[in-house]
Amino acid sequence: MAYQGQPNFDHRQPRRIGVLITNLGTPDAPETGALRRYLREFLSDPRVVEVPRFIWFFILNLVILVIRPPRSAHAYKTVWTEEGSPLLVHSENQLKGIRERLKQQYGDDVVVKLGMRYGNPSIASQLQEMEEEGVRQLLVLPLYPQYSGSTNGSTFDALAKDFMQRRWIPDLRFISHYPDYPPYIQAMAEHIRTYRQQHGSADKLIFSYHGVPKRYLNNGDPYFCECHKTSRLLAEALGLSEDQWMTTFQSRFGREEWLQPYTDFTMKALPGEGVKSVQLFCPGFSADCLETIEEIDVENRGYFEEAGGESFAYIPALNAEPVHLDALTQLIEDNLQGWQPDDNHPDILNARASRADSLK
Repeated sequence: MAYQGQPNFDHRQPRRIGVLITNLGTPDAPETGALRRYLREFLSDPRVVEVPRFIWFFILNLVILVIRPPRSAHAYKTVWTEEGSPLLVHSENQLKGIRERLKQQYGDDVVVKLGMRYGNPSIASQLQEMEEEGVRQLLVLPLYPQYSGSTNGSTFDALAKDFMQRRWIPDLRFISHYPDYPPYIQAMAEHIRTYRQQHGSADKLIFSYHGVPKRYLNNGDPYFCECHKTSRLLAEALGLSEDQWMTTFQSRFGREEWLQPYTDFTMKALPGEGVKSVQLFCPGFSADCLETIEEIDVENRGYFEEAGGESFAYIPALNAEPVHLDALTQLIEDNLQGWQPDDNHPDILNARASRADSLK
């Protein structure tokens, strides 16, 4: 096997620290063709759909990729902005904010980039750019606070797959989760308090998370427990009593049982239980996307109002709010402890290059 290297590598190149922020990804355009490419990559990931590959190949290619892309394209068109996909726009703003904050501490010795697990910019393309820029110590932060094999685990798979083809592997640190990280909890609490000061509160505050099949929990995935831990800590930070909040799970797919209670079923049931006003917040989403904008704020709003609910409000994700960027930057700095940029004095770089040149 020929491993990927850097032909004509310059040993005078400064060695830097890299920070790679990742998220799920988005199609390149709200069009059927782009959705088909995106869904094929996403749903072909064995971490996402744990079904025997032979069976899944036929289901995916003969059913799902025929039916879903047009529907998904229509949904994406309803949330697409002049700047592009909401998830990508918010992620790029997060990247800019984190980069500015880290530059104040490290100057140009830290390279910060954004990679998407599916779609563009790809993780592989960002790793290649980082290698070319001299990154030899790499910290990876997937923006999934609660660990699941289908998200955080899949991100690590993408890194490992790429590194298997490279000649030079950087020192690697991987932040696998941060469901109880105090600055993250406090950032959400401050964000929700600010929203409620401006818009008032509701009978119940719902913390809705992306769902996964229940069998993932039974097989040892910690996601369900970490979601509940985040909700409990957030409710405590907000000073809520037990009857003022609850945790639900959204975005089911297929026929098997997923984590419960389901968000949509809950929205249909609450008005009949006397709950006339609700506010929903999604602690597992670092940025607003199709699932929060369309599924929560449109689809689930409809379920609640049709069932007799009087007031439904979606509290936006943290996105690029300063409190969120401060928390993420602090998380990164905590995990960079002990790493220092290389001594890139010209005399040292020239001596390093001279030793390498003598062997040519």
